[in-house]
Amino acid sequence: MKTVTKSIFLFCLILVAFAAKSYAQQWTSQQKDVWAGVEKYWAVGSSGDAAGFMSYFDDSYKGWDYQAKVPMNKDNTGKWIDYDSKTYTTVVYTITPVAIWVKGDFAFADYYYNELDKNNKTGKIENNSGKWTDILMKEGGVWKLIGDHGGRTSKPSGN
Repeated sequence: MKTVTKSIFLFCLILVAFAAKSYAQQWTSQQKDVWAGVEKYWAVGSSGDAAGFMSYFDDSYKGWDYQAKVPMNKDNTGKWIDYDSKTYTTVVYTITPVAIWVKGDFAFADYYYNELDKNNKTGKIENNSGKWTDILMKEGGVWKLIGDHGGRTSKPSGN
């Protein structure tokens, strides 16, 4: 049963990746630039570099995770990111764009994510998936988060 479930899950990931690649070919150069920025800060964040990841957050940032009661500023978000980077290690992740809007130095990106995270204390691996809308501002040639909304939509599951 687990083998069938894992095979279906893998097939779905491949299908989503193929669909994203096909969709990406229709983007403008500005949309591709925004998405490259999103991919860059995801790579930094997933490496466990909390400080490096936080460098992609503008000081004016306000974000609202689905699990949070109220939106959080950069300092409060940084506390959670720092905790997560010490508690979990990202094993693998995928991000799949849905929509990207750009106007000058402002943009938003809607996307799905899926990741496997290892709890550093228990060794348990958990599947975490959801969706985000990132609101971005280009500053000094770098796309920085000025806001976001989203987070986990899956129920916690582990091996």
